[in-house]
Amino acid sequence: MAFIASSEVEQQTAVGWPAAPSRAVLAWRDLAAGWHRRWMWRALALQDIKLRYRGSILGPFWLTISTLVMVIGIGAIYAQLFQVDAKTYVPYFALGLIVWQLLSSTITEGCEIFLRAESVIQQVPMPFSVHAYRCVCRNFLVLAHNLAIVPIGLALFEIPVRWSVLTIFPAFVLLAVNGLWISILLGLVSTRFRDVPPIVASFLQVVFFMTPVLWPVESLGGWRPVATFNPLFAAIDVVRAPLLGVPTAESSWIVLILMTIIGCAVSFAFFARLRTRIAYWL
Repeated sequence: MAFIASSEVEQQTAVGWPAAPSRAVLAWRDLAAGWHRRWMWRALALQDIKLRYRGSILGPFWLTISTLVMVIGIGAIYAQLFQVDAKTYVPYFALGLIVWQLLSSTITEGCEIFLRAESVIQQVPMPFSVHAYRCVCRNFLVLAHNLAIVPIGLALFEIPVRWSVLTIFPAFVLLAVNGLWISILLGLVSTRFRDVPPIVASFLQVVFFMTPVLWPVESLGGWRPVATFNPLFAAIDVVRAPLLGVPTAESSWIVLILMTIIGCAVSFAFFARLRTRIAYWL
């Protein structure tokens, strides 16, 4: 009997238990599970917008109105400062501002995706990536409201619509992917170091004036490559240029694709390594 028991033990030891999934596998499962819960983060994103404008008659269209007022006011003044035709400058500035608002809000809100969901994370078992998907979805819903003024502007300034405008759809896909990895990466760092969100917000204020949103990129002259290799300019240019009916900068798609690949790789590495510490840091 002892011999039989020892043989069974040796057999179980030889077979062994299945190896535990690696951190990378668990991180990928988290991202996949979050994507499969699209109904959840879409509903949460809509709820965020409804709560933000609860009791308002126009709701999120106040953002559209404020953007329109800003475009008219600043566009008229800066067209004179840069000595350019208002019919050329105002659409350039309007589209740049709309995409910039998407980028800046995704970055700033991405810093707090886990901090804002502290009670949910500590009480409800769900993929951490749901909060990143929620952030990106919420900001694209706001973008959709701001884009309502684009057809009016194109008709008002008589800008022809060409087939190249279809390239904005892959551009938006890349922007969404970039918003996802930025939210995850900054969310992780901000959860550990609470000084990061105000630092990022201050940094974006400076970068706004360094990115060709208010000013035409051609005004830099020989320094133009400095602006065209700016990843934020690339993200704006791949949407703005097709809508204006002009070609994108030669480096814009290359810079944006490289930023997407490198950013996803770095963010995934951090997410795989630090995902289990999020609840502890909160």
